Amino acid sequence: MIRTDLGMSKGKIASQAAHAAVSALEEAKKMREDWVREWLDEGQRKVVLKVSSEEELRKYYEEAKQRGLPAYLVVDRGLTEIPPNTPTSVGIGPAPSEKIDEITGKLPLL
Repeated sequence: MIRTDLGMSKGKIASQAAHAAVSALEEAKKMREDWVREWLDEGQRKVVLKVSSEEELRKYYEEAKQRGLPAYLVVDRGLTEIPPNTPTSVGIGPAPSEKIDEITGKLPLL
């Protein structure tokens, strides 16, 4: 999921979403290799959702962690468009869709 309150350019959003996806995959490899294999075999589905604040972003990140799902909070280094140490996005999964949907199922698509 991506924060929409930061005014990031399309390229910056794409970069942050990529960071979230790759880093969440690395987290999943440490936790559930079976989920990773299924995700790779099924086409590597990714869904990009939007949230409107840092508070909301952290809420979904914390909930995913509490439920035992692989999750990663991307904090930008501040080299281009936004200040250093700005949380920009969260990747959740790979994990079964129903487990992720319990947390993020009501969020709008980006």
